[in-house]
Amino acid sequence: MLNTSAAKPTFTFAFVILPKFSSFTLSCLVEPLRIANYCDGNKIYDWKFLSVAGDAVPSASCIPVQTQSINEETQQFDAIIVCGGWNSERYDHPDLLRWLRLMGRKGTILGAAEIGTYVLARAGLLEGYQSTIHWHCHSAFKESYTELIVKEQLFVIDRKRMTCAGGTACLDMMLRDIEKRHNKSLAIEVADQLVYNSIRDSELPQKEVQGQANTAPPPALQGVIEFMENNIEEPISIPEICGFLDLTQRKLERLFNRYYDCSAVAFYRALRLQHARTLLTQTNMSVLDIGVACGFSSSSYFSKSYTDMFDVRPRDHRTSWPEHDATPFWPGVSKAMTTARPKHAKRILAIKP
Repeated sequence: MLNTSAAKPTFTFAFVILPKFSSFTLSCLVEPLRIANYCDGNKIYDWKFLSVAGDAVPSASCIPVQTQSINEETQQFDAIIVCGGWNSERYDHPDLLRWLRLMGRKGTILGAAEIGTYVLARAGLLEGYQSTIHWHCHSAFKESYTELIVKEQLFVIDRKRMTCAGGTACLDMMLRDIEKRHNKSLAIEVADQLVYNSIRDSELPQKEVQGQANTAPPPALQGVIEFMENNIEEPISIPEICGFLDLTQRKLERLFNRYYDCSAVAFYRALRLQHARTLLTQTNMSVLDIGVACGFSSSSYFSKSYTDMFDVRPRDHRTSWPEHDATPFWPGVSKAMTTARPKHAKRILAIKP
C-alpha cells in the first residue's frame, strides 16, 4: 500500500549482534521493519548491525552478519536491541556494557532478544523494569538476578525497555511497535505480508506443555505437568499430586505412558534434571546447591541420576556450548528420556522422586 503523503520521521534501530546469535530471531526483528517501509511507501524504519569488534559475527547456524563497531559508531539510535545467543549468560565485554550504559543515560530505548537479557541485566539496566527472557533460561536468570522483575511471557515493553523471548515472539513485538508508532492497519498489512495470521498479545506464555507431535495432552495431564514444574525444589509424591488434582494414580500413569511413553515418576525426575542442567550452565551455584534446589536430598543420587540422563557428570557440564563445539546439543525432556530408557528403563521407572 503506497503512501504518497509527506515523508514521516525515521525510527532507527541498532541490533547488537553477539556470537552464536539466532539468525531466525534476527530475521524476525528486522523483516517487519523492512516490510513496513515497503507497505508505507516511506522509510519509516532504519537499522544497523553492530558488535564490539565491528567484524562478521557468526550465527548459531554459521551464517555471518557483517557489523560495524560500537566504538566507531557516532549515530544516535532511537532503540538498541541486544541479540544474544547461546552463552550470552557469560558475555561480559566491558566495552559493550559501558556503551549500553551511556546509551541508556542518553534516553535511548534499550532492549534484548532471546538470551540477550542477561547482558542488559549485567550492565545494571533492568533495575526497576519488567523484563522477559527465553523460557529455558527463565529460572536460572531469576536465580542470578533475584532483585529483577522477570515475566514468563512473549515480550515485555516497559517504558524505555523492550525484551522478548526470541523466535516468533520478535515478530509480535515488532508488529506491536509498528502499531504503536503508526497504526493498526499497517501492522496487520505487514503481518499479512509475512503470512502471520494473528499478532499475539505480549502476556501470552512462551510455550505450551509438550506432547507428542500433533497430539496435545489433555487438560488434566497439562495441569499435572504444570504442578510438577511449580514444585521442583520440594517434589510432591505422585499419590499426593493425584490427591491435589483429584485424579486416580492409575489414570495418571495411563496418560503419561500414552503421551510420553514413561511413568509419571520418570517424567517428574526428568523435569528436575532439566532444571538442574539450566542452573549448571547458566549460574555459578555449586553442584551441591543445585542438587538441593532441584529436590535431590542426596548428592550422590543427584550425580548418578544426572549422569544417567545426560551421559555427563554435573561438574563436567558447566558450559552449555563450549567454544570448540560447532553446534550445541541440548535434548528436550522427551528426547532425554527416550535416549535413557533403553539403557536404564527398569531402574528409572522404579525410582521415586
